[in-house]
Amino acid sequence: MIHKKEAESEAWFYGFTGAVSAGLAHLISVAFSVFIAFLSRPGTSWFSWHPFLMTVAFGFLMTEAILLFSPHGSLIKRFPHKAKGRVHWILQSLCGCCAVLGLAAIFYNKYLNGKAHFTSWHGLVGLITVCVVCVQSLAAVPLIYHSLAKGWSLAKLKRYHAASGLVTFLLGSTSLLLGLCSSWFTASVGGYAWYLAAICPVLSAVIIMNQVSSAYIAKKRLQS
Repeated sequence: MIHKKEAESEAWFYGFTGAVSAGLAHLISVAFSVFIAFLSRPGTSWFSWHPFLMTVAFGFLMTEAILLFSPHGSLIKRFPHKAKGRVHWILQSLCGCCAVLGLAAIFYNKYLNGKAHFTSWHGLVGLITVCVVCVQSLAAVPLIYHSLAKGWSLAKLKRYHAASGLVTFLLGSTSLLLGLCSSWFTASVGGYAWYLAAICPVLSAVIIMNQVSSAYIAKKRLQS
């Protein structure tokens, strides 16, 4: 009886912390994107589209795409898993489109100003991240149309996709964090506001890492 109560209280605690964490991730994804949009004022220059589109891609769309599978904070929790998978793929495809457009905007802006391309860690990590996002979105097609991946079990494909997806998200978060160290951002934001902004992608990365790793550990326990 005591063990049962302990198990129930433990399950309630993990459920509560999971819901709070997911809620915080949703809040960050919206607030951080709105803040960067306000700061960059998209449409005022070619450069302005770069931070806006990249933040929408990695700070909002990719975060929300992963949170769809959160057992505690999914916005479509009652939907079947297949429907979640379709919505996830749509959001990830939009993420890829925004990332490519954001990359094109900064590339053209540098071309107009006669500046060298990909000379900073932010530029290099950003380029790698955009490429990985596009590959990740294409590689997810067999998860929707399993007939395209004959000889591969669906469970194995999902496991590989989750692992590579987490790496992709961490790359995106790193790219955003490096972007906050750019001369454009540091000239606009300083002091405590900079640290508050910098903690946003870090917190999101920690929450998403916990969600993915917890889901994997739970599946391993069920299989054992």
